[in-house]
Parts: sequence; C-alpha cells; structure tokens
Amino acid sequence: MITGCSTGIGYDAAKTMRAAGWRVFASCRKQEDCNLMVREGFESPRIDYCDVKSIETGLGEVLSATEGCIDALFNNGARGLPGAIEDIPTDGLRDLMESNLIGWHDLTRRVVPIMRDQGYGRIILCSSVLGYVPMRYRGAYVATKYALEGWADCLRIELRDTQIYTCLIEPGPITSALRRNNAAQFFKWIDWENSHFAANYRATLVERFDETESSPDAFELPASAVSSKLLKAATATRPRARYYVTAPAYVMGYLRRLLPTVWLDWLIAKG
Repeated sequence: MITGCSTGIGYDAAKTMRAAGWRVFASCRKQEDCNLMVREGFESPRIDYCDVKSIETGLGEVLSATEGCIDALFNNGARGLPGAIEDIPTDGLRDLMESNLIGWHDLTRRVVPIMRDQGYGRIILCSSVLGYVPMRYRGAYVATKYALEGWADCLRIELRDTQIYTCLIEPGPITSALRRNNAAQFFKWIDWENSHFAANYRATLVERFDETESSPDAFELPASAVSSKLLKAATATRPRARYYVTAPAYVMGYLRRLLPTVWLDWLIAKG
C-alpha cells in the first residue's frame, strides 16, 4: 500500500513495485488522480492524510480486497511550506503537521495491529535529508520530518520483538512536483511581500518558483532512485533502519556526525 501516488516518488514507486511482482494499492489524495491510476491498471483507494474518514475507508478497501492482509505500507504523501519561521502562520504549521505526520500516524496505527496479527510486515516511511539537517526557509517542513524521524525510531524499538520492521528512506533532491506544490503553499500561507525577508524571498524562493520543473537542482536524481531503496526495504531479510538517497543525503549524514553544530550551521547557511 503506497500513499501519494499521483506524481513523483509515489507514482514511480507504484510502477516499480508492480513490476517487481507486488500487488500494489496506489492511493492518491484526490479522486480524479485515483481514477487515473485505475486506468493504468492499479487499485487506487482515495486517502487524504488530512481527511480521517478517507484514511478509514481507504484502508478498509485494501483490507476488503486482500481478506485482511497487508504486507507493506509505504507512507509517502507529503507537502512543503517554505518560509521563515516567523512568517509561518500557526494554522499553516498545524495544517502541514496534519498532512506530513498526524495523518501518517493515523494510518500506521491502524495497520500495525493487522501486521501483528499476521505475524510480519514492513512500515516504510519517506522522510528526507531535511529529517536530520536543517535548511533556511524550510522550518515547517523540517519540523514535520524531524518529528517523523523520532516517531519512526520509537516505533522501531517498540516493534523490536516482532517481525514488523520500520524503515526510513531519506532522499535528497528528487525530481518531483514538489517545487510547484511548494509554490502553492507559499503563496497561500506566507505574506511574503510584507515580510522582513521579502528581498531574500524574491531573489531565491519566488524566482525559483518561476523556473520550470525541468530545471533540476544540483545532484538531483529521478524518483526511481527512491523506488530502488523502497524495494530493498520491502524485501531485505533484515532491512536497514535508514536508507539514504542522493549524494547530498550521504554527505550531510556524514557531516552531521562529524562537525560541531556551529560549523554545520555555517556550512548550511552558506548553501
């Protein structure tokens, strides 16, 4: 079962896992996207992390189709909300937490007892390099991913005496619709023209939003790079707790362990 399959990582993951022989339930947030997935031959229940009823009914559809079995869950769907911490409205942060953490918690805690009863399972979570290092103007997203990392670590320890494994996939820059989606959230929530950071926003975020999705970030990899790690996490006899994806994820993981905080802050601030 994979969430957030309309584009990017989720869409590629659904195709990759089906090609590897899995029966894939490729859920999407919007019904029209579910309809598109169905036309591509997928079973596609609607699951919106901000809609508790859709989590209940979407999972119910999967369990009805599989006679109550679910081998692996890949929590993937998430949003960003760029902007300086002081510019992020509380309701904006609350909305992002619902989308990137609370909804994941809701779905996962429904799935764990099913896996416990069947005696096995995989809980795989798409985190980010921003789940363990910060970045300017990404405080809201970083907060959700830092929280997810701690949540996943606790879940892994709590399930240590079972055959249910919890894995984090931590990508750096991946080709996706995230830039476009970030732009929508930024203009919805941030009063950027009246911000102390207005000039910086204009020169960095706003200008970047105007670029096409075909303008890749440095070291950017296609979504298939995540899918390959997903397949490993889903099939390894003893999967890793964490899987880095892209060179920046490996480099920042190493530097985070090596450098004093003040040096790492300086390096990240310099971009």
